[in-house]
Amino acid sequence: MKQVRLVTDGSCIGNPGPGGWAALLRYGSKSKELVGSASWTTNNRMEITAVVNGLEAIREPCRVIVETDSEYVKNGITRWIRLWKRNGWITAARTPVKNRDLWRALDDAASRHKVEWRWVKGHASHADNNRCDKLARAAALAVKGDRPRRRRTRRQ
Repeated sequence: MKQVRLVTDGSCIGNPGPGGWAALLRYGSKSKELVGSASWTTNNRMEITAVVNGLEAIREPCRVIVETDSEYVKNGITRWIRLWKRNGWITAARTPVKNRDLWRALDDAASRHKVEWRWVKGHASHADNNRCDKLARAAALAVKGDRPRRRRTRRQ
């Protein structure tokens, strides 16, 4: 089984606000960058979206090492999702699971592969995570330019 490394990150300007995501796939000496954005979203949605898109870009079942700086993503997919599904997508606090659509998409995308989940410290010395951070931030900034800006008046 082929082994692919998937490094991801999401970014949001404001939360919620314009957002971007990036995924970097590495297989042997080959690499591929994926980037996307949303005009109005949250950071958590961009973090999950990055992983979903990265996994969906892999055409055949592989051993995938996912490296994310989002504990929300790592804990959600490795610890919390089983309970959410068993409880009808209700949290332990008895509230609906946020981002249910993306968690279901992530669960489906991950099921096609043998996935190992790794948390990496964000904004640190991880070159690929830093690259994804830069790409995701640029995507968020690009989409921000498309939104009408609110003017704040200063009270005196």
